[in-house]
Amino acid sequence: MSKTKKDQSKKSASYYDLHTGAVEDLVSADKENTPRYSKEELDKYRSGKVKWRFPEWLKVVLIKFWFYGAVCFFVFMGLGMLVPNQIDMLFIAAIVMGMVTDLLINHFLRFTEKLPGGNARWMMVTRRGAAGFVMNLAYGFLLMFLVVTVYNTINSAIYAITGGVENTRLLSVEPVLFGLFATGADLLCVAIRNTFKKIISDAKGK
Repeated sequence: MSKTKKDQSKKSASYYDLHTGAVEDLVSADKENTPRYSKEELDKYRSGKVKWRFPEWLKVVLIKFWFYGAVCFFVFMGLGMLVPNQIDMLFIAAIVMGMVTDLLINHFLRFTEKLPGGNARWMMVTRRGAAGFVMNLAYGFLLMFLVVTVYNTINSAIYAITGGVENTRLLSVEPVLFGLFATGADLLCVAIRNTFKKIISDAKGK
């Protein structure tokens, strides 16, 4: 046997003895002599531990608010000079809202759900494919109608309170308020759908 092979054999043997000894020391260690640490101290060294988490409903609200606000920004502000007619602008925005709901919001909610179908309770239209896409387009028009109704109601109330004074500052269409109103209308529709679904389910159960 060559000298090189002998050296390798000695290294392997020493490596084995070293690790075998470490295992024996670990097994034979006295549990009473083992230092104890508090849970707070151990948590400092657990990099994978999450200190706090957003509630699920808050994540859903933030997702919808961001996407609906983006619709306002890109449609009303981006196309405002190109589409001067207000009705045409509302029509385009309603279609975009339906597309965003189907292709972005619902897909994102499905991607972040822990169990299959776990986030279906936050969607108005749970069906996928072409049928779901068409239904979400129609839902976009419903959302736009509700948002416009909220704007008109608030502005009418402001106008009535101020007594119709000229240069009265009314609510304008901008991403933050639009996103809040659209998210509120969406969650209201979803809550109504879930309520009716529960009533029908309870009736069938009885």
